[in-house]
Amino acid sequence: MNTTLFMREVRSSYKLWLIFIAILAMYISVIISMFDPKLGETLDLFAKAMPEMMSLFGMGETGATLIEFLSNYLYGMLMIVFPMVFIIMLANRLVVAHVDSGSMTYLLASPNTRRKVAFTQMFVLLSMTFVLLVICVGIAIGVSQAMFPGALIIGDFLLLNLGLACLLFALCGYCFFISCISNETGRAVMFGAGIPTFFYLVQMLANMGGKLADLKYATIFTLFNPKAIIAGDTSAWWMCGALVVIGAIFFVVGIARFEKRDLPL
Repeated sequence: MNTTLFMREVRSSYKLWLIFIAILAMYISVIISMFDPKLGETLDLFAKAMPEMMSLFGMGETGATLIEFLSNYLYGMLMIVFPMVFIIMLANRLVVAHVDSGSMTYLLASPNTRRKVAFTQMFVLLSMTFVLLVICVGIAIGVSQAMFPGALIIGDFLLLNLGLACLLFALCGYCFFISCISNETGRAVMFGAGIPTFFYLVQMLANMGGKLADLKYATIFTLFNPKAIIAGDTSAWWMCGALVVIGAIFFVVGIARFEKRDLPL
């Protein structure tokens, strides 16, 4: 890894990173503040009145505990969608944007191999994504302890976020792969953003159940199951392991392809 390049990319992307942290911090605080037995009853009544609509957004019953509430109303959508958007944007800026603008010429003209450049960009993507997640976890624990002392089972909450980290790793791998094999930013965005968004929409339809339930087998988002993780179901960790393997394959293939392909420089 090239430390100079790493720090340069972090400096150029930290404003985007801070924006997403601010957005997620706001939503995390709002969602946690909604954990109120009276409000929970209202939300349950709404879920029973419109079960398909609530399930569409990954929100079932509120749950009896704070962690169950958060797994439905925070980890059912918000903690997946916002980090996914951040990953898509950052992955495109790290590789294909340099190729498209011609600045990749200067990076490769320095005493750095293509592999070193690719590995450095990969570490930028992973480090900024997972530090974002760690900060969000810290905010959630802090807000929970301040509003509802002792209500959040921190061990289970950390395991829930470990599962989310596996999903984000898979998304990082895919978006980085698309960025490595693309020459134009527009095309990279089309596939890098379009396919994950399509898979998430499929997941939303599968959440509605009924005849659409089998759609869950067509998307990787099914491999992240917050309820199973909280319940201690061992199958949840096999699925998380599959996400790590998927991400690793995309990273390896993406870097290998970037090393060997002709670049329009």
